[in-house]
Amino acid sequence: MSSSTVNAGRKLAGEAQPPAVKWWLAYPNAVRVLSVLVFLLLWEYFGRKIDPLFLAPPSRIFEAAVELTKSGDLGKALLATLYPFSIGMVISVVGGVVLGIAMAQWRLFEYILDPFINAFYAIPRIALVPLIMLWAGLDTTGKIVILVSNAIFPVIINTYAGIRDVRGQILEVGKAYGATRSQIFFKILLPSAVPFIMTGIRLTVGQAIIGIIVAEFLTAQTGLGGMIVNYANLFATAKLFVPIIVIGILGVALTELVQLVERHFSRWRKLEQDRG
Repeated sequence: MSSSTVNAGRKLAGEAQPPAVKWWLAYPNAVRVLSVLVFLLLWEYFGRKIDPLFLAPPSRIFEAAVELTKSGDLGKALLATLYPFSIGMVISVVGGVVLGIAMAQWRLFEYILDPFINAFYAIPRIALVPLIMLWAGLDTTGKIVILVSNAIFPVIINTYAGIRDVRGQILEVGKAYGATRSQIFFKILLPSAVPFIMTGIRLTVGQAIIGIIVAEFLTAQTGLGGMIVNYANLFATAKLFVPIIVIGILGVALTELVQLVERHFSRWRKLEQDRG
């Protein structure tokens, strides 16, 4: 019996047919690529009609990127940005996780640090930049301090929330099976907090990029931020877009990397959902 005959029989019998899956749900990456291509085509079209002083089309930006890459200016600027950025990210992530765990585990530590974290988190970081430059200088150290002051708080807050979110019943089950304090922490608390911690790190990536670019704007003008200031002053719009696009690509790449790490450490949640 053919499949069409079976389907017709089911319709006659009044059986519910499975809903058809929309193509854009089945191929999300194709939708993403298509949206980017449409955006670039529109940008190219309108960019050629607007004064190049205000907007450059993607084709000219690509030519400028090739020129800056061949001259070595783009590579030097990228390395100059990545060095303090990497150090600041490590400090923000490690320090944020440690402080968040400490605040969640020990109430006295939470009571001591809570007012300072709330106060510094509420203060616009740009208001602290003059003081940071005065204390830490204009070079690498100052840039790292500005970055960390901007990026560490999402990790602290999300780590704290993740540890405190673990339900009491889960902890009681662990204690009932004779788990030690270290086993409860490493096998129950920390794995349960991983999604919160990784969310904090994803937010930190964006805050860290903002922090390093602001630092390069206001301190020693080097790196990608220095390129932006330099080409803005020269009204070289096509070259100005190159470091901006590189910053965007860097942000997307780091966010995808964090999500990959999160999927690796949260595989047990996926298995749990599949079983449910």
